[in-house]
Amino acid sequence: MSKSQSLPLVRQLSVLSALAIFSVALASAQFVPSPNSSHDPSASSSDSSSSSSQLLADDGTDLAALPAAPAAASPGGGQDRNGGYNRTGGYHSHSLWSHLTYEVGGGVNAPAGDKSYITWGGNLTVGGGYRFNQMLSAMLEYQFIDDKIPGAIIAEAGASGGHAHIWSFTVDPTVDLFPKSTNDLYIVGGGGFYRKVTSFTVLAPTQFCTYFYCGVGYEPQTVGHFSSNQGGFNIGGGYMHRMGGMYGDSKMKLFAEVRYLDVLSPALSSSPNGLGVTTVAADTKVLPITLGIRW
Repeated sequence: MSKSQSLPLVRQLSVLSALAIFSVALASAQFVPSPNSSHDPSASSSDSSSSSSQLLADDGTDLAALPAAPAAASPGGGQDRNGGYNRTGGYHSHSLWSHLTYEVGGGVNAPAGDKSYITWGGNLTVGGGYRFNQMLSAMLEYQFIDDKIPGAIIAEAGASGGHAHIWSFTVDPTVDLFPKSTNDLYIVGGGGFYRKVTSFTVLAPTQFCTYFYCGVGYEPQTVGHFSSNQGGFNIGGGYMHRMGGMYGDSKMKLFAEVRYLDVLSPALSSSPNGLGVTTVAADTKVLPITLGIRW
């Protein structure tokens, strides 16, 4: 081969080699990773997930960063909005009014101690007070007692009948022994002011009329009395049953109790309103037995 024929072949090979090198360089440049890209597949997956789950409000606020809505209150908590005993037996005190407590009751009285002055009768009791906690409360009570007096004292005065009335205002703390139980026992006691009035009566003629005629009848009229003001005290106990209520949160309770009552009245010997001389020993002791409702 001559020198003139070999030059074109060399040129052709040079051009082909340059084209091959250029093609390889171009392909390598296309596969070079970006400086900002991560080689960690897990990080890429996490970034992609985070970017796809991000929610923005109209003003650009990240909704995912807002606080969660408060959980709804459980309906089974037994909360009593007004205070009192709920279905779990707990006492909730939300205000002054939820601590107030009331009672009304009535019953009979039995004589205690010296039975020569006072006999059987009845009583009426009402009260209101404050409950400090589940166990302790204090009640301001008004009580009215109506008792008969023995025939010996009535004869001594020269009357045909008589009665003794005792009314009082007392402060009486109460301790519940089982405050969370449906059936409770309690201790009660206190003292205060007592007024006792002993009256003697005679049967006097009284005119009465109906739709058809008028006539004369006889009814007791007070002809003499004596009274005294003094202190006194009482102590006792009772049984109490809590009512359930529709939702187990009722504050109403039925109670039955007995107390020992001692009215510290002085001994007396007098002629009430011109009647015969009547002698009464000191102190008046009775046992009031009361049934009623508290709430």
